[in-house]
Amino acid sequence: MKKRDIFLAFGIGAAVGFLAKQQVDLYQKISPEKALHNAKEAYKKNGPISGSWIYMKPEEIEKNGLVFNAYRGGITRSIDGKNKQYEFYVDLETGGIIESVQTA
Repeated sequence: MKKRDIFLAFGIGAAVGFLAKQQVDLYQKISPEKALHNAKEAYKKNGPISGSWIYMKPEEIEKNGLVFNAYRGGITRSIDGKNKQYEFYVDLETGGIIESVQTA
């Protein structure tokens, strides 16, 4: 094989790999770890977090007449020396927080 053929094959392979990754990223749903990370970043804007959790299996929830596939999770924050717990739902498609309520 000539060097030109090897470089051509490598270039085509790299281009196909790049395009495939772009398509996968476009249609891939958010992972539970990424959903928890997004929620933690949102809560950190209002103060430190002392604990967090997330269910790995998505749930179907209804909010304002719309049905979402979402991950359910929770955050614990220490506010004025007291632990406050919040439960949230993160949209599986976008990673945005759909609902957040204080539970304790």
